Amino acid sequence: MLVPSPERTAMEQAATVSGSPTAQGARVPFFSQAAGFAALWPRVEPLLTEVLERGKYSHGPLVGAFEQALARWTGARHVVGVNSGTDALVLLLRAAGLTPDAEVVVPAFSFVASASSVVLAGGRPVFADVDPLTYAMDPDATAAAVTRRTRVLMPAHLFCQTADLGALTEVAERYALTLLEDSAEAIGMRWDGVHAGLVGSGGVLSFFPTKTLGALGDAGAILTDDDRIAETAAALRHHGRFGRTVDDFPAINTESAVPGLNSKMDDFQAAILLAKLGTLEADIARRAELALRYTERLAGCPGVRRLPTVVRRDVPSNPVFYVYLVEVDHRDALVRHLGAHGVETEVYYPTPLPLQPCFADFGHRRGEFPRAEHACAHAVALPLYPDLPDDDLDRVCDLVRAFYGGGGA
Repeated sequence: MLVPSPERTAMEQAATVSGSPTAQGARVPFFSQAAGFAALWPRVEPLLTEVLERGKYSHGPLVGAFEQALARWTGARHVVGVNSGTDALVLLLRAAGLTPDAEVVVPAFSFVASASSVVLAGGRPVFADVDPLTYAMDPDATAAAVTRRTRVLMPAHLFCQTADLGALTEVAERYALTLLEDSAEAIGMRWDGVHAGLVGSGGVLSFFPTKTLGALGDAGAILTDDDRIAETAAALRHHGRFGRTVDDFPAINTESAVPGLNSKMDDFQAAILLAKLGTLEADIARRAELALRYTERLAGCPGVRRLPTVVRRDVPSNPVFYVYLVEVDHRDALVRHLGAHGVETEVYYPTPLPLQPCFADFGHRRGEFPRAEHACAHAVALPLYPDLPDDDLDRVCDLVRAFYGGGGA
């Protein structure tokens, strides 16, 4: 039996991602799940106890149980649990048949893994500028980036809604390309009823702690309806061993058919994710409430140039607010102002991917991706997570308005 410490409970020790809870002062962390995890502890404790008592801590039965539960929740035919969202991208690209030096079109504005995963899988990322409202890969820019060496389109679904999968599917079909989805942030987002990651040949999810469904460490998953991709990805995560490996102790002696990785999911993380899957719908709803409150409080604020925009599509496409991203004047000065008053923010993303030092050999220069560069200079994410109290959100908005002379405390 796991017994929380009387001085400070285990969930408080494990779940506070950044500093002390807001109840101890005026500080508003960018993310914390302390209160939510405390409420979840009765579900988590027996699962963690099961892992400890069984003595198999990685790639065990709870990983299999989580894969099945997530498959039911998303509607995926296959879910392959791995140890991070980045590994999920690398293994998905390899399982989909990416050949050495083949080109993959990715957005110029995203987390670095959207492009570094292509390099790690043996391909070459080619960048496309983004839509100014959704920050997702612009279909026209994507089509313009296609060459005779292009094999894959891999849009990223960022912040609150999917990329334009209708238009991007048309581009993929026009040039006979494989469509894969960097859906790391997109759990709960659906396109015409199909979960993100399943419109193309496959997608991924990240369970980094801040994600809408977050673990207490790194974990990820591949989603696909393709039997071959699923089988290959499952082998690649376990040193290239095909056949049953989850909860199969003798698998260590199985021959490796292809060079793979050690990218198995821990059962501790699977336990956390299994428990949190039961509250996911409520967490998504709470995020939507907070996003609406932000929008109501910040609408018309001088200096706030753009609030999150959910673009209407030709088919049903539901938003899920992972991040509340705004574009503002004097972004860096606002970040310092909020920080001086105890409010943490995150800049998503400070540098366009083509200008990241790790891609310097590609020879890109400023001015080539103006929409991505504009977002990098003006966008900032405000605190948004289910545990965020309304009063703390109001405090953030008051500070933003005060900075721009629009009223507030």
